[in-house]
Amino acid sequence: MRRREFLASTAAASLAAVQSSAYATASDSAIRVGLIGSGWYGKTDLFHLIQVAPVEVVGICDVDSKMAEEAAQLVSKRHPSGNVPPTYGKHEDLLSKHKPDVVLIGTPDHWHCLPMIDACRAGADVYVQKPISWDVAEGEAMVAAARKYNRTVQVGLQRRSTPHLLQARDRFIRSGKLGKIAYVDVHAYGGGPRDFPATQAPPENLDWDRYVGPAPWRDYNPGIHPRRWRACGEFSNGKTGDLCVHFLDVVRYFLDLGMPKTIAATGGRYMLPPDSNVNLHDTQNALFDFGDVQVAWNQRNWGTNPEPDYSWGATLYGDKGTLKLSVRSYDFIPKGRGQAEHGDWVDESEQYPEDQQHKETEMFAAPATRRHMQDFVEARREGLRPVADIAEGHASTACCLLANLSMHLGRSLAWDADAGRVIDDDEANLQLARPYRGDWEHPTAHDV
Repeated sequence: MRRREFLASTAAASLAAVQSSAYATASDSAIRVGLIGSGWYGKTDLFHLIQVAPVEVVGICDVDSKMAEEAAQLVSKRHPSGNVPPTYGKHEDLLSKHKPDVVLIGTPDHWHCLPMIDACRAGADVYVQKPISWDVAEGEAMVAAARKYNRTVQVGLQRRSTPHLLQARDRFIRSGKLGKIAYVDVHAYGGGPRDFPATQAPPENLDWDRYVGPAPWRDYNPGIHPRRWRACGEFSNGKTGDLCVHFLDVVRYFLDLGMPKTIAATGGRYMLPPDSNVNLHDTQNALFDFGDVQVAWNQRNWGTNPEPDYSWGATLYGDKGTLKLSVRSYDFIPKGRGQAEHGDWVDESEQYPEDQQHKETEMFAAPATRRHMQDFVEARREGLRPVADIAEGHASTACCLLANLSMHLGRSLAWDADAGRVIDDDEANLQLARPYRGDWEHPTAHDV
């Protein structure tokens, strides 16, 4: 059997198991779901959950009322009841009025923490997008809330559930074919943001004050919402929090790594013009020292791409070969003589034609997200920790946030994982929590 055929057959068997497991519970009452953040990935995650479990969407929350209503109309065509779910501008109203079983959070990064903690308090299990938080202290509070209220919390780090990546792990890492692994390069090349247009008054359908929320104030401009907030340092940690976290996380998962001993990063705005209103770095090099394994992160939003087939991914170097991973493929190159091996992502578009109807679906990620959602559903049913439990999401997120902090401070950071503190660096520790704006209160692990 050819490699592609083997991968497809394996995925088909896995998919059948997913569907069988999910719909075996169809006689049970539907999972009552609330969606907070109804943009690109909020809807995408919800639609994939609907594909693998019986769901009734009881409410949708978004600071953009037009976006929320559009999402409600789409959902009415997807979930079995056909009802148009009510919409809300504040997540507190959705939680208090409907008390959902599950809450999906697909907001910008600075709005992950507060709704997640509130959902746990309200008795809901949560699927929250990555990175889990804007700062390290938020992540600690989110882990504490999940444990205090005994909630199942899955993080949208679906590389842990990606069929071709799991196959690569089994074939080359677990089998020993890659040998001893001592160095990993996680990288992202290209895709630099352009400047935003001039500021202006927000449209009536958008509650901009609520959008900014606990973050430092930034005036509205039509380029930020809905899809380019990742180029705003007020709302995002840049590509480090967006792309590095995915492959750093799957490397941690595959190699069973905890937190690094030290994090050292350099970088900055090297190609953006001095007067650019994009306030995030376009270049970064970071080194995460895990002891026996060194993991590097290389970001360059400009210049020639040195890895056209692996512009975003991870390369694992072992003493017996090299393994390249991306969201679309893998390649194993053995040392010396031997046959190179290649595998591709699993295309399930024929099984799920509705994925193509939702034009924002990332087809290469859809199989992973379905399996990730099914893992979440099974974990909450069985009372187990999901594959991307909130503590794992916090660890991978914190690595990325500490890399940014190291870059800004201009020095290496030694991390005490037990204490959750930077060793002998008061200035760095003060920056583990960003002050919240106005009357918003920053949660801590002790007051959730």
